[in-house]
Amino acid sequence: MDPIQQFENERRSNIKKIEKDKKLKSLALKFIVDSSKYNYPYNFSWLGRPIIQYPQDIVALQETIWQVKPDLIIEAGIAHGGSLIFYASMLELIGKGEVVGIDIDIRKHNRKEIEKHKMFKRIKMIGGSSVDERIIKKVEKIVKKHKRVIVCLDSLHSHKHVSKELELYSKFVSKRSYLVVFDTIIEYMPKGFFKDRLWDKGNNPATAVKAFLKKNKNFIIDKEIENKLLITATPGGFLKRIK
Repeated sequence: MDPIQQFENERRSNIKKIEKDKKLKSLALKFIVDSSKYNYPYNFSWLGRPIIQYPQDIVALQETIWQVKPDLIIEAGIAHGGSLIFYASMLELIGKGEVVGIDIDIRKHNRKEIEKHKMFKRIKMIGGSSVDERIIKKVEKIVKKHKRVIVCLDSLHSHKHVSKELELYSKFVSKRSYLVVFDTIIEYMPKGFFKDRLWDKGNNPATAVKAFLKKNKNFIIDKEIENKLLITATPGGFLKRIK
């Protein structure tokens, strides 16, 4: 057997075994819960900007972007801009494409740091709500110029907001590409864990994804991604467009 194919087969076999290991999955969730007390995902940066993601999710996104080789990556939720810089750096390696970031509050100090970054040449930022009709029209004009599109949703994490984002942004995702919905992990955290927030168990991105998939058959959950990651903020959130 070809050694490269043999390696791939062994890797897929191990991932399938992980899927059945309930004890290991329980330990992974315990790590997420316990480390969240210290804002663990806030500890990391990408090329100098805070990225606020689990390292495992960053690696999974890298694999996804390299596989799809998109012309456009749309991100709802900018925060400090680390993810925008990450996406732009991946497109720089691929040699094409642009990133569009949308946020209702692009803070002045964050905008300044993003705009002076070397990767800003591939980034466009739009201020406003991701579900605002005027914002959607701007995004539609940009999407028309591109063939392969990945969408990442990481803004307001309530069921209502994410459901609206899924309705509006799913149409932009190209076939065999991905719609990534972050922070579905909220559904698996202890109830009341996120104090003073709009979201909680039963009202979060995961519940929005579940409702979305019931009526939209163009997407499926790429289970292999979450199974190999174990520690992820996005269980059930890597949605692959199949038709």
